[in-house]
This record gives sequence, C-alpha cells and structure tokens, in this order.
Amino acid sequence: MAGPSAVTTKPQAGNVNDRTLFFMSLALFFIWGFATVLIDILIPKFRGLYNLSYAEAMLTQSAFFLGYFVFSIPAGNLVAKVGYMRGIIAGLGVMIGGCVLFVLATHVGIYPGFLFALFVLAAGITILQVAANAVISIAGAAETSSARLTLAQAFNSFGTFIGPFVGAKLILEGGPEIPKDISTLTPEALNALRAAEATALQAPYLGIATVLVLIMIVFYMKRDLLPPMAKTETPTGLGFHLLANKKVLFGVIAIFTYVGAEVAIGSVLVNYLSQTSILGSTEAQAGKLVALYWGGAMVGRFAGSYILSRFPAGQVLALFAVLAIVLAALAMVLTGQIAAIAILSIGLFNSIMFPTIFSQTVIGLNDEDTPKAAALLCMGIVGGAILPLVTGFAADSVGLSVALIVPILGYAWLVFFGLFVHRQNTAPAS
Repeated sequence: MAGPSAVTTKPQAGNVNDRTLFFMSLALFFIWGFATVLIDILIPKFRGLYNLSYAEAMLTQSAFFLGYFVFSIPAGNLVAKVGYMRGIIAGLGVMIGGCVLFVLATHVGIYPGFLFALFVLAAGITILQVAANAVISIAGAAETSSARLTLAQAFNSFGTFIGPFVGAKLILEGGPEIPKDISTLTPEALNALRAAEATALQAPYLGIATVLVLIMIVFYMKRDLLPPMAKTETPTGLGFHLLANKKVLFGVIAIFTYVGAEVAIGSVLVNYLSQTSILGSTEAQAGKLVALYWGGAMVGRFAGSYILSRFPAGQVLALFAVLAIVLAALAMVLTGQIAAIAILSIGLFNSIMFPTIFSQTVIGLNDEDTPKAAALLCMGIVGGAILPLVTGFAADSVGLSVALIVPILGYAWLVFFGLFVHRQNTAPAS
C-alpha cells in the first residue's frame, strides 16, 4: 500500500502506513502547540512595551484565532481538493511565512505588524489542524479514534509545556526593564527600548521557522504515503449544510467555548499569578508557571488516552468540564497559593476536551463531509479570539479574578455537549 490509489481513501487500519502517518503527525501537534502558547508570554510583553489595557493586549489572541475563522472553510476545501499530505505541506509553508513576518515586525516595531504576522501564522496552523486531525482520526480503527487523537494532543501539550519555559527565558528575562508607563519615555528612549526588545522577540520565531522547514521536507519526501482521497467531483459548497446535523452544530459550538475558555485562562495567567493577592511573583517567574497549566493538559492527555479507551467519551468530557468549572470558581473567589493551584490545575481537565469534541463530531461522516466538518470545527476555534477579548474587557472593568466567570460559562456548554453525545452514542438504533 505504499503507492497512491485512485479509489482507496486511506490505508487499511493498523498497517505500516497508518503507524508511520501517526508518528509523523505527532511532530505537527508539537510544533503548533509550541507556537500557539508563546502568545501567552507575548501578552505581558506587549502590554508593557506598548502601554496596553488588558483588552488591547488580548488582541494578540484575537488576531491569531481570527485566522482560524477566516481560513477554516478555505482550508477544508483545499484539503478536500489536494489531499491530506499536500494540505499539510501547504500549511507548513504558510506557517513559515507567518514566522518570517513576525521577525520583520520586530524591525518595524509597531503593534499591528505583530498582529498581522500572528494572523498569517494562524492561517497555516488552520490548514494543519484540518488535515492532521483528520489524518489521526482515520489512521486506525474508528472506535479508538478518540484515544488516538487524545494521545496526539498529548504531544501538542508537550509543545505548550515547553513553550512557556522557552518564551519566559527568551522574551521576559534578560531584556531591558520596561517602565510601568512608557509614556514617560522620550521618543528616542522608547525607540531604543523597542529595538533592544526586538532580538528577544525574534529568536523563538526564527527557531520555529527552522524546525518547520525540516518538517516540511520530511512530509514532501513522504507525500505519497497516504493515497489520494476518492475523487467524485471538485469539492463544492462550504459545508454549512452539515450544521443541520445537531451533533456537528453542537460540536462547533463546543470547540468555540472550549478553545475560548482555555485560551482566556492561559492569557491572563501571567498577570493573575503576579498579583500581590495571589503569588506576587515577577512576570518572568509567572511565565514559567504557565508551563504547569499546559503541562497539566499534557499529563491529562496521556492519562486521558487510557481513560477514553475504557469509559464513554461523552461522560468523560462532561465530568472533566464540571471539574474545570469548580476549579475556575475557586480561583475566582480565593487568594494566595490555593487560588494559584486551582487555576493552574484547570489544564489537567482541559486535556481531553478538544480531541474528544473533534472525534465525536466527525465520527460517522463520509469522506467528502469529514474535511468540511473538520473545517467547521476549526472555524469554531475563533472562540479563542472572542472569549479572551471578553475576558479582557471584564478584567479591565471588574478585575482579573471576577473575569473568570467568562471561561466558566464556556465550560458549562461542554457539560451539555458531553451528555448530548453520550445519549446519542447509547441510544438504540432505529
């Protein structure tokens, strides 16, 4: 089964191609996790460097996750047309372009330049999300797709675990001290400060671009490993008709609320933990602690892969969402180390949410509808642009702790969705 086939959409489950595809895809999950989590470190840096409010600083997340909304449907059509492997190659190329634009933005030195670079970077990740998540789902037996995708997401979490350490070291440490109010600086001093910060901001994205080039070369050399998708006609339509399917509709909303809640919490962590009422740490120290939030997701995904292979996916999702709500509520009303432990522990229960929502939504769809449904799900990732912004406005108005009510409301939908898919999965066949 090494060569392409005109009629077979995937290799037989369990063969060498399945295993090779799975292991190759793990690198993709790692690298886009690493790139995504660096935004949590950029937020306090940009907030100080450009004298931004919480809401203005959250525009970094909005610009990034808006890319998912804009490019998800085109990405789905692209993957349906050129196939999963060539779609992955295209996504890697666009990500490289976003990294290059970010490096160029450090020389221009204006905040909108960084926002545009992050928007382009997100476009590439969107293509990868559509293609790679689908590849993981089909590279094996359907009944173990949730466990397989959860294991792949564990490597995504490994990237998000490593990212805060690297970002805090390169971006938040070692640079010049940023005054509380940069408006007190002369134009010459401000330009000198931003020029000095440029090098620290460049290094992580130059490194990411280099790794992406190497991964793209590997996928190009193995581009015929997965046979082309069965060709009927050139893909038409945007896939919105699939929203008539309640499971797809509720799944898209679930991705929206999950990503929005997870990103909102990750975005405020540095500022939340550095409050005197919580830990009173420096931003660099708090930045390293962010790794515990994403590290919890990594541990939870390795454990979750086993749990989901033994217990109904919908019930596990609903239970984990309830536990995330409880921890966020504790972080909202408590102070000190207990509050810090509570908010960082939410990552453990975020662990299985995305892969479970994704796999449970696309199971049962045909080859033509699967990439379109995947695109709609990735479109739902725009929740990462909206809920953090709402959380930022809330933080500016009522404080960071009370603003946690926004992600709590997001998790509440996941309780409903988990119970919904469990009822569907256990309903007797008509």
